Amino acid sequence: MHSLDNVRAAGVLLHPTSLPSAHGIGDLGPEAHAHLDWCHRAGFSWWQMLPIGPVGFGDSPYASMSSFAGEWLLISLDHLVEEGLLTKREVQWSASRNGSDQRVDYGAVRRFKRGRLLKAFERFSTRRGFQSRAFRAFDHSSRSWLPDWLGYLGADPHGLDAFLQFRFQQDWTRLRDAARARGVRLIGDVPIFVDAASADVVANQDLFRLDKNGKPTAVTGVPPDCFSALGQRWGHPHYRWDSHKREKFAWWIARMRIATQRFDLVRIDHFIAFHHAYEIPASCPDATVGKWKRQPGNQLLAALRLALGPLPFIAEDLGAVTPEVIAMRDRYGLPGMRVLHHAFWSGQSADLPHNHPRHSVAYSGTHDNNTTIGWWKSADAAVRTRVRALGGNGPVHEVLARLLMESPAALCILPMQDILGLGGAARMNCPATASGNWQWRMESRSSAGSATRWRSLLGASGRVDE
Repeated sequence: MHSLDNVRAAGVLLHPTSLPSAHGIGDLGPEAHAHLDWCHRAGFSWWQMLPIGPVGFGDSPYASMSSFAGEWLLISLDHLVEEGLLTKREVQWSASRNGSDQRVDYGAVRRFKRGRLLKAFERFSTRRGFQSRAFRAFDHSSRSWLPDWLGYLGADPHGLDAFLQFRFQQDWTRLRDAARARGVRLIGDVPIFVDAASADVVANQDLFRLDKNGKPTAVTGVPPDCFSALGQRWGHPHYRWDSHKREKFAWWIARMRIATQRFDLVRIDHFIAFHHAYEIPASCPDATVGKWKRQPGNQLLAALRLALGPLPFIAEDLGAVTPEVIAMRDRYGLPGMRVLHHAFWSGQSADLPHNHPRHSVAYSGTHDNNTTIGWWKSADAAVRTRVRALGGNGPVHEVLARLLMESPAALCILPMQDILGLGGAARMNCPATASGNWQWRMESRSSAGSATRWRSLLGASGRVDE
C-alpha cells in the first residue's frame, strides 16, 4: 500500500530555511520543533520541505552538491549551546553587522555560522567527540557515502566537514523523533537530475554523459513555456543509462534509500523525465534548441521497488505529460499532483478541485508558483470570474484554501505563505531567474495564524478529527 492509501489529510509546504531564527536563517533547531507543535495543534499531519542537500549555484536546493550529504546551514546553533559546545554570547546574530533579518543573506549567514561551527568543532575534538559512541555509530551508518563526500571536499575524516555531517544527522534524527511523537510526517523532495559540479558526478563519472574532460555533452532543461520565452537551461548532465543498467541502478537505489530513511514520503521533482527528458546540446546558451528523448523510467522504478518495497513517492507529473507518463506513474501506484493556480484557465481543467483524483496530492501552488495573493493580482478577468463562481467571496488565499481542502485528493498541501496570506514579495522561487530566490523567511512564530481556526477548516473537510 502507498502511504496515502486510506488517508485524507493536509500538510504545509515550508522549507526549514524560511523558519524564524535568531541566526539569520531557519534551521533544524527550536523553531522547527515549534513548527511541528503548530502543525499538530492546527491539524496538519504532513510537513513538506524542499531538498535538504548542500546548496549550489544561486543557493538553490535544487542544485545540490550531494544527493547524500546534508546542508550544514541547517545545523542548529541553539542545540550546540544546549550541549555546551557554544555559549549564548557566541551565537548572537546582529542584522546590522551580518545581514538582513527579513530575508536569508546566504553570504552573511555562511560567514557567521561557519565561524561558530568551527568553534564547536574545536571543542568537540578536544573532548574526544570523534571517539564517542554517537559519532562512531554515525560513521558506520554513513560509510556508503561519507568518504566520497569528504574526498570531494578534500576533507579529513575527523575534520570539520565530518563533524558538520554528524551534527546535521543528529539534528535531523531529533526532528524526525519529534515529528513522529506529534503525529506529523515529513515529505522530502528529490531533484531528478544532479549538478555537474556535484560530488555525485565527480565520484561516478561513468554514470553521466561527459566528455573526456569531465564536462557534460548534453544538459537538462525544459523548452520555452509560460515561465520563459527562452526555456530553462538547468545545465545538469544527462545520465548514461547503459552504465546505470549494468550496475543494476545501484547509485539510484542508494540515493532513494537515504531519502526514504529521512522522509516518510518523497516528491520526485520533474517526474516526466523518467519517461522522456529534454536534451540540450551543451554548447547552446539557452533551451530554445533541444530534443525530447526516451528514458528507461520503467526499468528504474522496477529496480527501486524490488530494492525498497512499495515506493513512497509523489510524482511531480507536471509539464509535458503524456499517456505513457501517466501509465508509468499508475503502474507503480504513485500519486500525481494537482495545482489550483493552474486550474482556472478553462472550465474543463483537470486541476479544478472537483476533478482531482482521490490518489493525488493537491496544492494551491508550489515553490515555483507565486503566492496565491501574488497570483491573484496578475490573474485575468476570466480566471477571477471562475474562482469567484466556484469559491465565492472573501480573501482569495482563504477561498483557495477552502476549495483545496474540499478536494477529493487524499492529501492537500498549502504553502506557508498562503496560510499567512502573503503577497508576491514572499515568493520562494521565480523560475528562469538566477538570483534573488530561496530567501523568504517568516517574521515570527506568532504570524503563523490561528491553529484553532485551521483545525476547524480541516475538521470540516474531513482532514483531521475535530
